[in-house]
This record gives sequence, C-alpha cells and structure tokens, in this order.
Amino acid sequence: MLVVKCPVCGAEGDETDFHAGGQAHVRRPATHDPAHVSDEEQRDYLFIRHNPKGLHFERWRCDRGCGKWFHAARDTVTLEFKAFYGITELPPAELIAEAKGPWAEYFAARLGAESAGESGA
Repeated sequence: MLVVKCPVCGAEGDETDFHAGGQAHVRRPATHDPAHVSDEEQRDYLFIRHNPKGLHFERWRCDRGCGKWFHAARDTVTLEFKAFYGITELPPAELIAEAKGPWAEYFAARLGAESAGESGA
C-alpha cells in the first residue's frame, strides 16, 4: 500500500484516496503557440513519458480531500515517496540533485530558464 499525503490540505491516506495522474511536469505545447504545434510535439505530449527505474516525478489528485492536483517524487523500485509538493513548484533541491537521465536534463533546463527570467510547467 502506498501512503500519500496532500501538500495542499494535509489529507493523508492510501493510494485509493488519491488519483495518480501520470508523469509530472508535462508541458502542453499548444499553450504557448497553438498555431505552430508540430505533429511531433503533439505526439510527444500525448504519448512520450519517462519510465525510469528509481526516482520519478508524478502528478496526483487529492480525491477525498481538497480535490487539488499536486506533484510527488517517488522511487519506482522501493515505491517510497520522497516528497510531495505543489503543482506549480519544483521538487526539493536534494531531489533535483539526485535526479538522473531525462529528469536531470529537464531540471537543468528548467532551472536555467528560471534564472534567465522565463517560466514553465
């Protein structure tokens, strides 16, 4: 059983009290320039997801509490949750440092964009 805790309202329970929403930090391409979304960008948005062994970042919804979406960092080997954080936030710095592969690349790009004054999901 997975024990999940909502960072918004504090509700805690097993995974049946929440709804897993797949990979976190997925940016919809049509949000920024809908007239110029390529087929490849749309395909990647709909179908391409990270599937790591180890640290993974996911979306969850608090079904029996506030109903809000939030992010969670979870180890896919041990199933242990490492952190829960708001939908517009990045995970704690120690987890960003621990991220590998596509997640490390994503966070490096995201932190670079934020330091340059841009924002994104």
